Amino acid sequence: MSRRSFIRISSLAAGAIAIAGCTRKATTAETHRAKQPGEMTKRVNHNTGDNVSILGFGCMRLPTVDAASARESESIIDQDAVNGQVDYALEHGVNYFDSSPMYCKGKSEEAMGIALSRHPRDSYFIATKLSNFDPATQSTEASKAMFHRSLELFKTDYIDYYLLHSVGNGGLENMHQRYFDNGMIDFLKEQRAKGTIRNLGFSFHGDIACFNELLEMHDKGDIHWDFVQIQLNYVNWEHAAEGNGITAEWLYNELAKRQIPVVIMEPLLGGRLANVPAPVFTKMKERRPDESVASWAFRFAAQPGVLTVLSGMTYMEHVKDNVATYSPLEPVDEDEHQFLMRSATAIVENGEIPCTACAYCMPCPYGVDIPGNFAHFNKCINEDNMPHDRRDPDYARARRAYLVSYDRSVERMRQADRCIACGSCLSACPQSIDIPAQLARVDKYTEELKRNKA
Repeated sequence: MSRRSFIRISSLAAGAIAIAGCTRKATTAETHRAKQPGEMTKRVNHNTGDNVSILGFGCMRLPTVDAASARESESIIDQDAVNGQVDYALEHGVNYFDSSPMYCKGKSEEAMGIALSRHPRDSYFIATKLSNFDPATQSTEASKAMFHRSLELFKTDYIDYYLLHSVGNGGLENMHQRYFDNGMIDFLKEQRAKGTIRNLGFSFHGDIACFNELLEMHDKGDIHWDFVQIQLNYVNWEHAAEGNGITAEWLYNELAKRQIPVVIMEPLLGGRLANVPAPVFTKMKERRPDESVASWAFRFAAQPGVLTVLSGMTYMEHVKDNVATYSPLEPVDEDEHQFLMRSATAIVENGEIPCTACAYCMPCPYGVDIPGNFAHFNKCINEDNMPHDRRDPDYARARRAYLVSYDRSVERMRQADRCIACGSCLSACPQSIDIPAQLARVDKYTEELKRNKA
């Protein structure tokens, strides 16, 4: 099939999505690839003709020498392990690698530059970001230096996919300070014209006014967005992220009707959809017993018009499982879609705190481990191991287990009761979580368990 034919088919598909809301059938090009068992499904970027793997390698959680994630661990990155994962990914068709100057405590780009530069430059696509969150990095000079530093660390003279990082997280004023008032948007457009940037886009979090303004610029022709990165998963498809009222379905359709290629982040909601409530887990395994629970989320995220789905992978088993899910992709059919919508409702009603462990809220000025508190709380309620009726024979066991594991998971001086509700974390949360209120919820729950004797 010629590139021109594919673009025409993609354009028609995008129009159908905008009119009908969503179609879950594979595109013509994708169906053709699906006839070749074991081959990674790829999608064509109609802006450049890039043949991009539907699985994107997220470089936020690279492995460390202590077998942990570099996002949380203070240990150094295990470069040999990273090299091995990159080699396996490339061998099995993964060719999109997404990083940032801030990932892995500032070491992600360097580690990925070492791993990727051992391979031919035309065998992979580099995605990275202008992550000038700190006011000290928002001047023209500092922001340009960040861009050039990315090129240096990746050992390359061009970036395939460059993003304004986390647009909307901080509101319109913050967005203009970081990208417009300092002239950086003009600089990045110049770099695209020179070929130093091949595709220019943005990742979106939170404030819908920012999203609308950037798309209005696109519509007016002030700037062409080659791609946009959004959060999309089966929970947020119909259930808006806490506090912002925006569903993934709405974001997706706004981009689809403009035929803007979409990159997906948080397909697992920071790992939450790999650890679903017990009743949901049981039903998923009944339907597809030989596949992981996470594979449901990855299959759902690969909607038509989606260029690639990012997964932050720490261990080789993560890489292998995700590669298997997408080699080739088996699109979610209508019956499975409805099943996942019911599952999403069950997850929301289960009462989880919608934290993705991005840690943008950290550090807390009072030392609270915000993601750690939320992760422990969610894990316990998902495992369905906390009976609420004191007459339940398992109540005493579950109460003790929760309290003991809480002290092991989160240092005592970093637990929820240390929060004074200062609110400094609120503007940083991409999920618009009322963090002080949720920490108070965790603290109240813990205190009730301490008081209630079996």
